[in-house]
Amino acid sequence: MRAKPGQHLTQAGVDLARRVGVGMGRFGRVLTSRVPRAYETAIAMGYAVDEQLEALSATPDGLGAEVDWRAGCAVFARAARADGVTARYARQLGDVMRSIAAALPEGGRALVVSHGGIVEASAVGCRPDDDFAGWGPSCGYCEGVRLSFEGDRCVAVELMRVPGSVLES
Repeated sequence: MRAKPGQHLTQAGVDLARRVGVGMGRFGRVLTSRVPRAYETAIAMGYAVDEQLEALSATPDGLGAEVDWRAGCAVFARAARADGVTARYARQLGDVMRSIAAALPEGGRALVVSHGGIVEASAVGCRPDDDFAGWGPSCGYCEGVRLSFEGDRCVAVELMRVPGSVLES
């Protein structure tokens, strides 16, 4: 949650991240995008950041022509089936998520803090055949998905909503 065009969290963003971070438990790894507000969100949630990844920082050129990032996972899944920019990007992010999961010990957990569109493309990249029709719009502030892996295979994806959260405009 930022005041555009600024790149840093507002006080309301810090407050939301603190509220969401309470009770989340420990994570073996915490990764964020390289965008300042993602890093700041993880810190405000109460977690030290282990790594910042470029792959979590921005969507590729041409994605916006295929899909509106605010529309949600169902729209990303449909666009990914067309085998264009969205499909390549979703596969790339699926590979990133599998790599993160593979580096964790058995039963380990990672927290990945990124941005709208990147979250949805990651979910589709991990579970391209899932039906996301009932999920609604893209994730809002401090919302996301929980990806569950067995080995390098994503076996489940769960939408994580924050009551009262809103989409970034």
